[in-house]
Amino acid sequence: MPPVSKDFYVQVRNFPKRKLLLKRGVAGNDYFTYSEEVGCDVWGLLCSIKEALYEPVGLWLPDSLCLPGTSRYAQGVEVPDDYSGVIPEGFDLMDLPECKMMMFQTAPYDDLHFEEVIMNLSEVIDNYDPTPFGYGWDDEIAPRFQLDPQGWRGYIEARPVKEVLLADIYYENQG
Repeated sequence: MPPVSKDFYVQVRNFPKRKLLLKRGVAGNDYFTYSEEVGCDVWGLLCSIKEALYEPVGLWLPDSLCLPGTSRYAQGVEVPDDYSGVIPEGFDLMDLPECKMMMFQTAPYDDLHFEEVIMNLSEVIDNYDPTPFGYGWDDEIAPRFQLDPQGWRGYIEARPVKEVLLADIYYENQG
């Protein structure tokens, strides 16, 4: 297998109304700076949340979900909308609305090259145009997130989208 494949897959998934249990940072705007700031114990604590809808995520909060004096990057886990479990000290619980997420996944890769894979896919997403498929970015409704990079399954990152009418895009580009 080549060190890093340029192959990736895209799908749109519906996410229900839910809550996000998260640990915010102050200055960290990516995984590495966040981990230096808050330590590595956050992930293990998030993995222990029995009510989690799926695995913990690293996430980039939209402006609408950032609090003054906190960073954009955080780690968290989504839980059911009716979650009433423990909120660990230093964590927040916030509501997330129903939304659609465009999920990007790379081909499997050698774990030695995870940083390159992450950077490549993040660049692809930043330059990706979802409009030919009837979607536009909806960066204020929910966080963009990444799953734990694991070479056997490929790297997975998701970004919120909204349905758009192609006619609206046509007229928007005309004016």
